[in-house]
Amino acid sequence: MQLELIIQNKREAIQAQELGADRVELVSAISEGGLTPSYGTIKQVLENVNIPVQIMVRPHSHHFFYTEEDFQVICEDIEAIRQLGGNRIVFGALNKDRTINEVMLSKLFHLFPALDLTFHRAFDEVASQLDAYTLLANYDRNVKRILTSGGEATCVKGLKQLIQLVDLSRDLQGPAIMPGSGLSLENIQEIKQATGAKQFHFGKAVRIEQSFAKGFSKEVVEKVRYSLRS
Repeated sequence: MQLELIIQNKREAIQAQELGADRVELVSAISEGGLTPSYGTIKQVLENVNIPVQIMVRPHSHHFFYTEEDFQVICEDIEAIRQLGGNRIVFGALNKDRTINEVMLSKLFHLFPALDLTFHRAFDEVASQLDAYTLLANYDRNVKRILTSGGEATCVKGLKQLIQLVDLSRDLQGPAIMPGSGLSLENIQEIKQATGAKQFHFGKAVRIEQSFAKGFSKEVVEKVRYSLRS
């Protein structure tokens, strides 16, 4: 079982590592759903923790239909991450018909063949998640996991679809399905058992007063880790 925590800076990265997180997702502008962090923040985080750091690459929060200009920004950001010694990103791109933008993904993996990519919750906006998963499975050399709430606002509401996606991931031996959004200490045991997923993504539910303005709650993180192990 793997626990991934959202972080915003070096201090939170160090705290997440000390609390036993298996991996972190580094973002800025969490109130907008997460955007690309600054160069300095990325540098500080990569230099101060040993656990894997998935770095959000998202140039704006308007939508996931990226222009060629957006794509150039995305590539510049990934190159900066690469120069800092990172190769792990969180990214997702769609066509306007709400299918996966396969052309953009192909270009990205051609330019950066060593990428370890989490396809983010743009996946929850696709027309068909099963079709989208089948396409992404063709890129499992780079697409290692998909962050999703089953196409609903929370994992509880999307539970039925999450179960189907995890089953499909086993059948195709493709990217891992990582439930995220609305996970909490109260529901993680139920969702873990129902889906059979092995990776879970937590945000504000493991923070003091459930606020991204505050640090992690040691007690809650420890209890979540216990629930995942049991």
